[in-house]
Amino acid sequence: MSFKKALQRYWVLYIILFVIMAYYCLFHYYTIYLGVMMAFKNVKLGFTIAEAEWVGIANFKKVITSSEILATVTNTLRMSVARLVWTFWPPIVLAIMLFDLTSAAYKRICQTLVYIPHFFSWVVVYGIVYGIFSSTGFMNVLLGKIGVQPVNFLQDPGKFITMIVGSQIWKGVGWGTILYFAAMTNVNPELYEACKIDGAGPMRRTWVVTLPEMLPVVSFSLIMALASILNNDFEQVLLFYNPSVYSVGDIIDTWVYRVGLLNYQYSVGSAVGLMKAIISMVLVISANYVSRRLSGRGMW
Repeated sequence: MSFKKALQRYWVLYIILFVIMAYYCLFHYYTIYLGVMMAFKNVKLGFTIAEAEWVGIANFKKVITSSEILATVTNTLRMSVARLVWTFWPPIVLAIMLFDLTSAAYKRICQTLVYIPHFFSWVVVYGIVYGIFSSTGFMNVLLGKIGVQPVNFLQDPGKFITMIVGSQIWKGVGWGTILYFAAMTNVNPELYEACKIDGAGPMRRTWVVTLPEMLPVVSFSLIMALASILNNDFEQVLLFYNPSVYSVGDIIDTWVYRVGLLNYQYSVGSAVGLMKAIISMVLVISANYVSRRLSGRGMW
């Protein structure tokens, strides 16, 4: 069928498609273009991006030569690696545990309970964490009752990343099971029956059937996690960190917020964003290549 005939026959669908494409071009790709242009210009208040002075790579040099950038990058990588290591596998384990529950009603109750924290804002989560781990919180009250010296969890630099990652696990582990749970529902039940006939127990069935069948979804999740390895939850860190933990809590996002917005250096913030985007793209392509080489599966 020629394009003219297809247009005459499906003109309503083409109009819908045009509206969708116009939306993405205007609110996504055009804004990306503006952000890239801003990274190479010196944008100031009172001037548009088009009117701003072209400075080339001066903004990138300012970022690289900043006395604070090395510490912020180190903190970002330390926090991102901890988050990747400790938040990637719990949803997989929890999904397998939920899937193996025999009672459908009990399974639905457990799923609902573990999904609920995802819908809490970070403000609410911080309030819960503060009520438990602050100097007068539940944990220190409990420690005092057993004769242990109170610990200031939220102002201890050595415990800051633990607080961040721990609250991320509690908030997101249930929601993260949805993708893996959907993958397991597509596994052929005959594979489990064959394993039972061969005498395989629950752990063995999980190892030889469930995990291999989940591998494409696990590969996809890992690639997406690597893509956002430089992107920590800005709202969470901004709520949790304080002057006592700046040495370990000041990450790229908070540095951009402080320098780019509070100090009105918008172009510097855009330069950092562009650098993060390029690094994330390289990580995604590399992770996809490695995944295809090792497992034969990838995102594309």
